[in-house]
Amino acid sequence: MRTSNHLIGLVNFLTFLLSIPILGGGIWLSSRANNTDCLKFLQWPLIVIGVAIMVVSLAGFAGACYRNTFLMWLYLFVMFFVIAALIGFIIFAYAVTDKGSGRPVMNRAYLEYRLDDYSGWLKDRVADESYWGKISSCIRDSRVCAKMGRSFNGVPETADMFFMRRLSPIESGCCKPPTDCGFTYVNETVWTAGGGPVGTNVDCSRWGNEQELLCYQCDSCKAGVLGSLKKSWRKVSVINIVVLIILVIFYVVGCAAFRNNRRIDNDESYGMARMTKAQPSHFQL
Repeated sequence: MRTSNHLIGLVNFLTFLLSIPILGGGIWLSSRANNTDCLKFLQWPLIVIGVAIMVVSLAGFAGACYRNTFLMWLYLFVMFFVIAALIGFIIFAYAVTDKGSGRPVMNRAYLEYRLDDYSGWLKDRVADESYWGKISSCIRDSRVCAKMGRSFNGVPETADMFFMRRLSPIESGCCKPPTDCGFTYVNETVWTAGGGPVGTNVDCSRWGNEQELLCYQCDSCKAGVLGSLKKSWRKVSVINIVVLIILVIFYVVGCAAFRNNRRIDNDESYGMARMTKAQPSHFQL
C-alpha cells in the first residue's frame, strides 16, 4: 500500500512539473506581441490547461500523501478530460495554422507573404476589417518597424545589405512594400516609386512612407500576421505533443497504482472481517 501511494505521489508530482512548460508556453505566447501579432485569444486555452493540470496534480499528490481515495479518484477523473482537452487543443492549433507559408523572392534573403496563400477560420478572423483595426493598431504600437533600422560604423544600411536580411513575417509584410511594386529603397521603412509602372498588386497603392501608415493596411501585413502566428504556434505545439505523450504514460501508471490501492484496501478489509469472525466470543458460557 505504501509503495503504491508513493508511486501515485511521484506521478502527481511529475505531472505538476509538466504543467509548468504548458503554462509557460501560454505565457510566452501572450508576451510575444510582435510575433503573435496581438492575437492573444489563442493562448488562453493553453494557460487554462496548464493551470488545470497544476491544480489537479496537487490534489492527487495530497490524496496520495494522506491516503485520500476521493482526491486520487478526482485526480484521475479530471486528468482524463484535461488530456482530452490538450489533444483537442493541439489538433486545433495545427488545423488553423495548416496552410500558407512565405514565398521566396529572387535576389532577396527574406520571404514575402500573400494573403491568398492562407485559408480557413484564422484567415477570416484576421482579415475581418473590424478585427484587423485592433491588430494593426497593436502592431503599430509595438514599434516593430521602427526597430528595423541598422547602421554600421555610423553608416546607414544599404539596399544590398537590406535585401540580404532575414526579416520576420511581420517585418516583411508590414514594414516594407511588396517587391513586385518596383519601389526604390531609401531606408528600411522609406521607399519611393522608381518612375516606372507600379505593380498590379493592390498593396502597392496602400503603401505609404508615413511611419503611422507603412503597409499596415496591406494584405501582405495580414499574411505576415498569419505567418508569424504559424511559426510561434508550431514551436509551442511540439512542446505540447511531448508533454502529452509523457502525461498519458503517467496517467496510465497512475491508474494502475490506484487500482492496486483499491485491491489492497479490499484485501485488508476482507482480512479484517475474517479475523473478527475468527475471534472467540468472551461472553460464551
